[in-house]
Amino acid sequence: MTDSWTVLVTAPALSEPGLGMLTAAGCEVILLTGSKDEAEVADTLATRPVDAVLSRTLTLDGAAMRSCPTLKMISKHGAGVNNVDVGAATALGIPVTFTPGANARAVAELAIGLMLAAARRITWFDTQLKAGRWTPVPDGVELAGRTLGLVGFGNVGSKVGALGTALGMDVVAYDPILTSAPDGVRVASSLEEVLRVADVLSLHVPLTDDTRGMIGRRELDLLPDGAIVINTARGPVLDDAALVAALRGGRLRAAGIDTLAHEPIRHDDPLRTLENVVLTPHVGGSTVAALRTVSAMAARNILTMMRGEPVEERFQVDPRAFGDVVGMAP
Repeated sequence: MTDSWTVLVTAPALSEPGLGMLTAAGCEVILLTGSKDEAEVADTLATRPVDAVLSRTLTLDGAAMRSCPTLKMISKHGAGVNNVDVGAATALGIPVTFTPGANARAVAELAIGLMLAAARRITWFDTQLKAGRWTPVPDGVELAGRTLGLVGFGNVGSKVGALGTALGMDVVAYDPILTSAPDGVRVASSLEEVLRVADVLSLHVPLTDDTRGMIGRRELDLLPDGAIVINTARGPVLDDAALVAALRGGRLRAAGIDTLAHEPIRHDDPLRTLENVVLTPHVGGSTVAALRTVSAMAARNILTMMRGEPVEERFQVDPRAFGDVVGMAP
């Protein structure tokens, strides 16, 4: 066992068993207590001898990393690392790990929940009833027999596909690296091929330079009339302004959105005013079971590095930062 580390968690809390694993190993765990924003993270890194950052959703930039000469690694709590400047970390020789697949089931189930809510106007009916209005509008859409178009077929997308198949949907998926898929899922050769047939379009790609804004006005116009759009990936993958225009114009039936370009949602965001939009506050992976699994994996990645043991390749965001070094023992 090496000397213990100081670990900064960029949130006010960390679920068990991750927190217990770190403290049991003798780590000092720093949780946010003040502003709970990027400024507090930067100040802590600049003033405390932090060995590892367990990164939640706040932005972690290169300046903050450079201000902390003791920083040895960053462990992302989740699969999306768009809030971490991985390029800066690699340039500084700071390895970044993540937890792919740990909350995939939770995100997939929320995607299906949003589909059902949008297709059957569940939240709208709920609001009507609670306001004292009995409005049994008979315009629900059954998902069985409809085409579910998946953009991205990784840990989450593949699970959404399986659930869609169980609902009786015809599933077609596009992913640049996808060459084969399970029975019941058709592999599309292009994004356009999916868009032209998707009665429900569900997004499951990471946020990169290639995927930012990949679904805009042109892409939405290719969808069948009355289509439903679901985004549980990352907000900037979808052009919100184009989505609002398509919803207001009647081209799309509805949308279910868990991730937004600006989070928390802005007070003047037009998505808040549309009755055919179901919104959730980026909680796709926030089930008790998923949070426990992710916290354990994120903590385990830190302890692996602390003990000087090799990190499995599947947990390495940029293998170049790991080089030939087995671990980062102090």
